[in-house]
Amino acid sequence: MLGILNLFSAFGLSSAAGLNAYLPLLIVGLVTRYTELWQLQAPYDLLASPAVLGVLAVLAAVDFFADKIPVVDHAAHMIGAVVHPVAGAVLFASQSNVLTNIHPVIAMGAGVIVAGGFHASRAAIRPVATATTGGIGNPILSFLEDVVSVVLSILAIFIPVIAFVLFLVLLVVLVTSWGRIRRRFAHRT
Repeated sequence: MLGILNLFSAFGLSSAAGLNAYLPLLIVGLVTRYTELWQLQAPYDLLASPAVLGVLAVLAAVDFFADKIPVVDHAAHMIGAVVHPVAGAVLFASQSNVLTNIHPVIAMGAGVIVAGGFHASRAAIRPVATATTGGIGNPILSFLEDVVSVVLSILAIFIPVIAFVLFLVLLVVLVTSWGRIRRRFAHRT
């Protein structure tokens, strides 16, 4: 049973990393460092070191503001094409080796796919938001992504079943949204 909950946490955290790469890493590091409720095995326990927490806090702040500024947000999304899947891989693997026997390469691959998929969907939806709102909706959308990432990260740590359900709901929303966007563009051409 603990292995399943751990897997639910892994999916929740890696999908949160697809929305915001740094906040889930920072939250996992802080909870590991300052509570006894969550522990990571080596080498993932480095997330709780003061130096890594400091770097993650700075990166989270830079990303938070960069993603709210038109044009800069698109550059951040291009960088995120690498950063988000890597963060998802680290978070998924950090959970899969605690109580399960999933090989680290498979766990990292799953994290890359989940976080990369969420990031790719998010990056594909953002230009549509830019076009339909003249860029005004981007900061709002970015803020909502940050909030969902934080909530999903906290749920993945403390209530993994709900995090997994939220992951599934977000997956359905992203697939549905992606389908609508594709149909709209297909209809125009």
